[in-house]
Amino acid sequence: MPSICYNFDMILLTAGTGFISGVMRKQLEKLGMSYRLLVSTFQNINYLTEGMSINIAVSSPDDERGLRAALKDIEVIYHLAGVERIGGEEGLQEKEVKEIDILVKVSKDMGVKRFFYLSHLGADRASAFGMMKAKGIAENIIINSGIDYTILRTGLVYGPGDEFTQNLAKLIRMSPLLILVPGEGKMLVQPIWVNDLVTSLLWSLDLQESKNRVIEVGGPEQLSFYEVVETVARAIHKKPKILPSNMIYLGILTQFLQGMKKNFPINTFWFDYLAENRVADLDSMPRHFGINPARFGQNLNYLKKDKT
Repeated sequence: MPSICYNFDMILLTAGTGFISGVMRKQLEKLGMSYRLLVSTFQNINYLTEGMSINIAVSSPDDERGLRAALKDIEVIYHLAGVERIGGEEGLQEKEVKEIDILVKVSKDMGVKRFFYLSHLGADRASAFGMMKAKGIAENIIINSGIDYTILRTGLVYGPGDEFTQNLAKLIRMSPLLILVPGEGKMLVQPIWVNDLVTSLLWSLDLQESKNRVIEVGGPEQLSFYEVVETVARAIHKKPKILPSNMIYLGILTQFLQGMKKNFPINTFWFDYLAENRVADLDSMPRHFGINPARFGQNLNYLKKDKT
């Protein structure tokens, strides 16, 4: 394990209520590093345990004055927020770009020295898929900001509290006999364990070769979505029949069910994501960070506890 740089006075974490941010907080506390959480005005902060002493800044993502106050004395930003978990609602892609544009502008003005950004495998300004295009535009804003940056394009991040495996497990529990998958379920994904991702983000502070780079990372397996569904089903002791389905019809069905059932576990973002293979080199984590990442089936015990 490389030594972690302590030369930064304060680190800012966006997405204060997110599951990646939660893991990052625990790691920073173990290392004795100071941080501040940026929490949006619409987020619920009741998740904090009573008596916890945490430096919190509350600001709307488009409030420049609030962001300037939040970034006072901040030298490093880990931007871990994203709107993809909400789904395909109109305007969300534009929202992603607008928010990163404002945050980067304020960061530059406030003297931030390093900006970390979580993107997706497949991010591209020319992408035909809205969220991937938005991520590509956001990357370009950061690259041209003049701030030292590290952009990680990641595979699907999983762990307790994620929007990936837990929603998939919820869908299987809702329909334990039959699961429809887009196309033939052959599109490849590369799930990455949240602890491995957070470790790579923290170690990047001391890795000069990660500065001003766009790095693609994923777990040690390239799995078809069919295999992902099978693995999650086994973890929760279910054996649904998995059937291929027309992508267009399944998208229409998903939109209908979202309107009928509050908090339906799948949204239309998944259909954009699964329209193409989303993979990196299999040796990406060992090569860039010296980390041997966990295999997908090793750390899914948390799904057995989640019955929602």
